[in-house]
Amino acid sequence: MRLNRFLAAAGVASRRKCDELIATGRVTINGRVCTDFSTQPDERDHVKVDGKLVHAERTLTIAMHKPAGFVSTHGDPHARDTIFDLLPQKFPRLFNIGRLDAQSEGLLLLTNDGDLAQQLTHPRHKVEKEYEVVLDRAWDNALGQKLLRGIVLDGKRARISRLHSIGPTRLRVVLHQGLNQQIRRMFYAVGYEVKRLVRVRVGNLRLGSLPRGEWRMLTKDELGILTRPQKIAGGRDRR
Repeated sequence: MRLNRFLAAAGVASRRKCDELIATGRVTINGRVCTDFSTQPDERDHVKVDGKLVHAERTLTIAMHKPAGFVSTHGDPHARDTIFDLLPQKFPRLFNIGRLDAQSEGLLLLTNDGDLAQQLTHPRHKVEKEYEVVLDRAWDNALGQKLLRGIVLDGKRARISRLHSIGPTRLRVVLHQGLNQQIRRMFYAVGYEVKRLVRVRVGNLRLGSLPRGEWRMLTKDELGILTRPQKIAGGRDRR
């Protein structure tokens, strides 16, 4: 296992951040600074970051049904509840793949596998995220085109990839992007307030029947499904 993957698997940071740690000479192996990304430490080596010994952890990826009221962060001095409060203390250090804002619910993936996190979050992979949205009043289908074309948020054009109605005030929304509170802000821009937002799918993995506030480990088969190229059924649904 290459050095950056070793560090990411140990829960030090994402693989990209581990690359920075290696490049800036903050990593040592058996007392010597190592800036060679191709180095593959074994179980006998003493790997340290900033002088602190790193122990390789088993790779772990879990699915969580995030409840409303919990923030997606390790530490927020203003937050009473974080998603990590829902996990056993014995777990290795995990980081969440993407975020859900405090009042949003649904599928959230957490891992110490930096490669998996990179694959699911990098824009070039265009991993879909699907949400159920409940609005404050009946949806006007004519506004769908505006959301599909995009709305400028913070200097960037935010787009919804697909959407369709599943009830007078309920819609299914699919995104490839992950801008801060993108769905809430886009609907607000066309005159609606999002009353409830639930992520029901990431890539090919669905939330399913996982109870709110609970988590489970992903199986090997599920990890394979998660990283498998997605099959997009049909074009944009503009209803």
